[in-house]
Amino acid sequence: MGNSEPVPRKGDVLLGEDWVTPDALAEQEFRAGRGRRGLMSLNRSPLARKIVIFNMMAIVIMVAGVLFLNPFRDSLALQREQGLITETELVANIFEAQLAAEGGLAGAQATLSKVDLGPGVEVHIFDAQGMIVAQATGAARPMLAPERSTIITDSLNMVWDGVSRVLSGGRSASDAPDGETLARDLLDQAKAGKTVSNTVQAPEGGALFSVATPIELAGAVQGVVALTSAEGEIDRLVRYEREQVLQMFVIALLVSIGLSLVLASTIANPLSDLAAAAELGRDRDARKMAPGRVRIPDLTARPDEIGRLSVAMRGMVAALYDRIDANEQFAADVSHEIKNPLASLRSAVASLHVAKRDDQRTRLLEVIDHDVRRLDRLVSDISNASRLDSELVKEEEEEFNLLKTLANLSEYLGQQAQQRGVEFITDLPAKPIMIRGLEARLAQVFVNLITNATSFCEEGDAVRVWARQRDNRVLIVVEDTGPGIPEQALTKVFKRFYSERPQGDFGNHSGLGLAISKQIVEAHGGVIWAENIRPTHADITSDPLGARFVVGLPV
Repeated sequence: MGNSEPVPRKGDVLLGEDWVTPDALAEQEFRAGRGRRGLMSLNRSPLARKIVIFNMMAIVIMVAGVLFLNPFRDSLALQREQGLITETELVANIFEAQLAAEGGLAGAQATLSKVDLGPGVEVHIFDAQGMIVAQATGAARPMLAPERSTIITDSLNMVWDGVSRVLSGGRSASDAPDGETLARDLLDQAKAGKTVSNTVQAPEGGALFSVATPIELAGAVQGVVALTSAEGEIDRLVRYEREQVLQMFVIALLVSIGLSLVLASTIANPLSDLAAAAELGRDRDARKMAPGRVRIPDLTARPDEIGRLSVAMRGMVAALYDRIDANEQFAADVSHEIKNPLASLRSAVASLHVAKRDDQRTRLLEVIDHDVRRLDRLVSDISNASRLDSELVKEEEEEFNLLKTLANLSEYLGQQAQQRGVEFITDLPAKPIMIRGLEARLAQVFVNLITNATSFCEEGDAVRVWARQRDNRVLIVVEDTGPGIPEQALTKVFKRFYSERPQGDFGNHSGLGLAISKQIVEAHGGVIWAENIRPTHADITSDPLGARFVVGLPV
């Protein structure tokens, strides 16, 4: 898709490839892969195959259950059985009327010939001794229209009939019971004065219904009427109904496959792209391909979990590249910072060999000692900074009283400030402020801010530490009456290795303290910033009254 395509809104239905990143933003590998996509590519996707198969299985099981249970056929069978019972009783009533008029069943055959029987129904009239005195078969119903059938129905019905024949015991056509046999099976019960019925499954799978009822006169059984239905008439009625079910099954199956392929394309294809991007990054890291940044497909327009996954992966990859860039910049900064004292050391050692006066040698030894301590401090701070991320993840957060921590630090650091002639002031609320975090790491931040403020103060200056809770945040402020921060340095003080100090204090600080503090505060979900203290009406170009560092933490 080009850039002119509309971006799906949240809640829109996504079909096909309308989530695809514009070609201008996609990598060449992905554009080539999308060009080769088709049904065969979905066939190679295990996820797509599972979606199609599982959707098909649901329809197949449903239709198989309908055909196996066959509720329509059972309803017809019950209705046919009840109708045959009613028909038998009506025939019995006719012969009971004949008995009342003639006193016997001598004219039973003539009477039976006048009865309008159902199509294919066999009737047997037995006397009290069980001898057949009359029998007849109903005429076949004329076919008004040819029987409707299809190839699908015929083939599936053939399979169905074959399975039914196997389940029914595999009887042959020679084992088929005739109407008289079925009637005699019910004769004894009917002679006892009961109306009885029976259903027998024919070898071809059709059902035979037989009903027998007594012919009574003055409370005595004079004979029995037995009716047997035509073989398979229920199955012929059910055939067209089953055909319609099978036709709808085929249509539903085709629709399900089509929708499954569309659904699979909207799921399997983007996941395939995400996997390909991850594999591409792995191959590039393994130097199997030309190096370069891996672009995760932009699926953020999708209002579903795949869109969320794309956002998460893109954010993760961006964070990894940011971390790589930061590590490379950190390594470059470390190299630069270490080179300065090493160059000074090399120069001092070289000069020491040619120095002749003791005062010159003493001065050079002092320079060497200063640079060695500077290197030691720098290496320690670099080591702490490099381990900070992993240690922040490993350490367990606990709830603690922030004001108690600040009070303990202020008591100790206040004594050091007073020894230098700097006034130390604290203004902390009486009510405890409980926060959740790493107490030791946050204490490291406040120690760094307070010692920094004290180091910039001269005798007679003051340092003030105060805290206030504002709704769901707490503000901790460290102020001093020192020279303030140069305006051009306000945005740089939290960068690594940046240090803005007087000439006499050069080399005593690595420039990592504020960078580490910022990292710790942000890991706790807080913010930290620096500003100069000025009267509200003062000109921004006037000299500041001091510096202020503010830390905001969630409560």
